[in-house]
Amino acid sequence: MADTDGKPTEGVEGSEELEEVEEETSEGTDSEEEVNHEKSNTTTPEALASQLMMSPSVLAAMQERLGSLVGSPSGYIQSLPKAVKRRLKALKKQQFECTKIEADFYKEVHKLECKYATLYAPLFEKRKAVVTASQEPTDEECEWPSEDEKDEELADEVKNKVKVEEKKLESSEDNEDVKGIPQFWLTIFKNVDMLSEMIQEHDEPILKHLQDVKAIFSEKDPMGFTLEFHFEPNEYFTNSVLTKQYTMRSEPDETDPFSFEGPEIVKCNGCKIDWKKGKNVTVKTVKKKQKHKGSGTTRTITKTVQNDSFFNFFSPPAIPEDEETEMDEDTEALLAADFEIGHFIRERIVPRAVLYFTGEALENDDEYDEEGEEEEGGEEGDYNEDDDPDYNPQKDQSKPQECKQQ
Repeated sequence: MADTDGKPTEGVEGSEELEEVEEETSEGTDSEEEVNHEKSNTTTPEALASQLMMSPSVLAAMQERLGSLVGSPSGYIQSLPKAVKRRLKALKKQQFECTKIEADFYKEVHKLECKYATLYAPLFEKRKAVVTASQEPTDEECEWPSEDEKDEELADEVKNKVKVEEKKLESSEDNEDVKGIPQFWLTIFKNVDMLSEMIQEHDEPILKHLQDVKAIFSEKDPMGFTLEFHFEPNEYFTNSVLTKQYTMRSEPDETDPFSFEGPEIVKCNGCKIDWKKGKNVTVKTVKKKQKHKGSGTTRTITKTVQNDSFFNFFSPPAIPEDEETEMDEDTEALLAADFEIGHFIRERIVPRAVLYFTGEALENDDEYDEEGEEEEGGEEGDYNEDDDPDYNPQKDQSKPQECKQQ
């Protein structure tokens, strides 16, 4: 009995000891959690900063803040003595005089453009004659090396064979009765991204009738130019010429004179297109159903709305006469794009039309754009103290100058 009674007793005592151990173990766990909590509370600033830098929202906020500081003055100019600031005003006044001379320079350049435009005109008329088949170029006028021609002379047998093949080709081409250069200007416009984005499918049949594009420079004040689009008689409108007039300014802005970088387009005027009945591609008819609230009957109404078209180019947004009147962002964007297109047609398309037709000018434009991007980007780490308006030369006087002797 003693043994029997003792075993349960030992079991009870053992269970009590087990409970005590478990309690001690749980207490130990709590103490470990407290230690870990204390460690987390004593995180170093470096670790905390590292955690913050891993947060996308924190990085975005820091980037936005740093971006707002770019170009901000360091305070050096404001800290200069009054006598130095007074001299800076004198230099700015001199700079303004330089700006006015620069404006006069561009006015003289415009006069030269007007002068040389008369020299270009006969050549452009010959171009139109060839394109429209009103004149066939002579053999002498066609002497120009092709890209696929080789420097080495062909053997006599090969030459004779080529001549025979050329005669066959000429006879077959004569049968096709191709006149001039078909779709000359339409092809040019479609080759240039800036213009091809404007052209819709319903514009192409009309632009096939485009015979010439001219840039007429205005010798009067204010300076400017007019783009003329010459069309042959067609089934779409009665106009033989569509015009787009651009007014330019070559004067520094009174409110911000040092922003002057040359002549800028400030205004443009289109022209009225006399569309033939049912041929106006700048508008479209939309049918809409309306339901009467009371009777529940429905009716169909017809509404005319604007349609995307290249010929909207001749109906630009109106510019307020009052310069203080602010335009909405959409109108400003449309006018900015319009000015860019007009300038590009005048400067690039009209003088180099054949090169845009063949695509050679497009390659040159791409190379020019790539070089411009590289120049704008620059190299990392480049710094020029002359470009920094807040650069303080006195801070660098303590630094030893580099030895320029070899």
